Amino acid sequence: MYFRINCVEDAYQIRRIFGFLFICVSLAVAISSVTSEILFLNNLPNYLHGVVWIITFGIIFGVYFLHFKEKLSLIRNRMKNSLAWPLHIKILNGICWAFPFALIGVFPQHFQYLILLGIGLGNTSTYIFMRFFSNQNNKEQILVGLTALLVIPLAVLIDTTLFESNQDIAILLSRILISISYLIGGLYAVFLKIKIS
Repeated sequence: MYFRINCVEDAYQIRRIFGFLFICVSLAVAISSVTSEILFLNNLPNYLHGVVWIITFGIIFGVYFLHFKEKLSLIRNRMKNSLAWPLHIKILNGICWAFPFALIGVFPQHFQYLILLGIGLGNTSTYIFMRFFSNQNNKEQILVGLTALLVIPLAVLIDTTLFESNQDIAILLSRILISISYLIGGLYAVFLKIKIS
């Protein structure tokens, strides 16, 4: 009984830690995107965009990992679950994550949709495989994945009609949609007392 309670508590802690991780991704993407737009509007050098993204992610994730450094072993344990998957499932999961991003090199004009597709397929496939092969019900991950997939039509609408003549705004809003996807999953994991199964 004590072992069962400990396992449930660890699983809940891992879920909260990943929830905060998703919130950090959301914040980093949102802050970097808005700052990049400000740089663009002020005609500042392009290299500053990369600097802003690196510094923003570095600060946010630096604070995150310092805060949760004692829990890093729990994070590694959750990520190790995929090591036991059959080889073809690992390959399929890797394709779901990597293929849409690889397509950006072929279709750079559609990069904002392909990023959403990669995040959507990657998180959704990871949830499904975790559910069936590791017996983990990480609902925050499916929320991120499904949200990213569902907002692709909205991103297309923004890009092709609403802000067709203002591509910088269209790109900003598509990045905000990525941020929202991770924020939804993160808040779910952190604040809802969901059943661990």
